[in-house]
Amino acid sequence: MKVSRIAAVGALAGTGVLALSVPAFAHVSVQPEGTAAKGGYAVVDFKVPNERDDASTTKLEVTFPTDHPLASVMPEAIPGWKAEVTKSKLDKPLEMHGKKITEAVSKVTWTADGEGVKPGFFQKFPVSVGTLPEDADELVFKAIQTYSNKEVVRWIEVPQEGQEEPENPAPVLELSAAEEGHHSSSSSDKASDSDDAEAASAKTDAAEPADSSDTTARVLGVVGIVVGALGVAYGVIAGRRRTDA
Repeated sequence: MKVSRIAAVGALAGTGVLALSVPAFAHVSVQPEGTAAKGGYAVVDFKVPNERDDASTTKLEVTFPTDHPLASVMPEAIPGWKAEVTKSKLDKPLEMHGKKITEAVSKVTWTADGEGVKPGFFQKFPVSVGTLPEDADELVFKAIQTYSNKEVVRWIEVPQEGQEEPENPAPVLELSAAEEGHHSSSSSDKASDSDDAEAASAKTDAAEPADSSDTTARVLGVVGIVVGALGVAYGVIAGRRRTDA
């Protein structure tokens, strides 16, 4: 009997631990497909699990950071979902590829055309973003998840280093170090101009010896002709002298 009671208590304890641990994992999150390097572009996936047994997720709203605005945001088309991109004017314009950007994406909203994310399933929402900031280690995206029963869950609490994860943490994208060989567009243009100049110089240098050798050959040819003509003239004069004698 004691053994049975101990086993029952252990099972209940294990179930309690499992129940407590599920919410920590089942929340809206964001991860890059590959790497999300500073100063570059990346495709990131917003992963949305369904935490309810009697309702489907029918809407997802993701707010993009305003402290590090992203000039380029393009959601991937997903069957069964409609994506709406909202832009807002920037307090401070950005410069991208030599052009000034006065507005950036502030929110992307996905709305289900059908059943949405059913219980027991999850959905990924891929987005191409760039350029990623070079002066930040992470980007915070606050998200709002809406269910078919009108329930709304706000994943907007920003995790703090050294503290326990909040109950409804906001998705956080970790940025990796800038990839080697990454340059700004102006640096790339300068490098391209330098390469073109070097190529032109190389062509000039290669052409000079050819022109010089061609000129030398021509001079030698003319000299040969002159010498040959003089030889023929000398032979004719010598022959006449012998005949007269």
